[in-house]
Amino acid sequence: MTEAVVGLFRSCAQWLLVAWAARIIDPLWMPRRWSRRVFSHPVFTGISRHHLRLVLAEVGPGWVAGREGRLHARRGGRRRRAAGAGRRLALTLSDRVVITLAHLRTGLSHDALAVAFEVDRSTVTRAIGQVRPLLAGRGFATPTGVRLRTLADVFAYAAAEGVTLRMDATEIRVRRPRAGRGGRKAFVSGKARQNTIKSTVISDETGATLWCGTHRPGRVHDHTAVRIEGIDALLEAFPQVKVLVDSGYQGLAKNHPGQVEAPPLKLRPGAWEPYVIAYEQKRKDQSSRRIAVEHAIAELKWWRVLQRFTGRRELLPQTVDAVAALVSDRTITW
Repeated sequence: MTEAVVGLFRSCAQWLLVAWAARIIDPLWMPRRWSRRVFSHPVFTGISRHHLRLVLAEVGPGWVAGREGRLHARRGGRRRRAAGAGRRLALTLSDRVVITLAHLRTGLSHDALAVAFEVDRSTVTRAIGQVRPLLAGRGFATPTGVRLRTLADVFAYAAAEGVTLRMDATEIRVRRPRAGRGGRKAFVSGKARQNTIKSTVISDETGATLWCGTHRPGRVHDHTAVRIEGIDALLEAFPQVKVLVDSGYQGLAKNHPGQVEAPPLKLRPGAWEPYVIAYEQKRKDQSSRRIAVEHAIAELKWWRVLQRFTGRRELLPQTVDAVAALVSDRTITW
């Protein structure tokens, strides 16, 4: 009888050991602590772990303040219990930031991230919606430690540091508005022949992103977008600032000669050969000095969510600002 009981216990122990080992070996089973460790890797977040710690320290106070504000509005008054009491959060702040970065970098769906972190899809959606505006509001880093948030800040920084700005626009594909909606044709880009939203990027000579903004429907011209932002007044207020642009800003270069440099105008067909040679030389020289902003735009497009945005169009400007702020941090963290 004793040997039978011992054998039964031994069989149960072996079965439990095999089941425990199978759960570890099974790639489909991943505890939340392992999910946090895996998804915090730079492959998923797009930034180093040191950079991630800096981002957490920066957005932490804003997230805590926002959460306390939401709880205050829900309660209708001050808290009734001590801080830390009550139900524990399903996702910590670090989990929420990691989930948001993984979604922006790799384009993983909310459903997939919910499975990995063992929460409901709505929890992931809510977490991304809370963290994304905090990332977008961080501003754009500079080597001097000053963060730039507006176009006026960029021109003031360029005037103080003697930086020649490079400016260009990039288009991101978005979903086509439903039939019957007003302004449906506003998103059709004349260049891409697709539904897009256009953003303007400004960088320095090293390709570091200094600013990203003027998010407009794809039908709006590059020059019109920056004019709406007030670039003419800024060029007059900072006459020492130089800007290199592409052929889409010929009108801006015409209005501000000596400050805004655009590629030379194309020659007519059959032009004299020496003129053609001189034109090509000037075009290549201007392009080689302006190419840094193309590299800055390429860094934005490394993030999967900006290659083709499938979410709601009104969320794209905030998403672009969040990614651009993270990309600009390379001047201080990489």
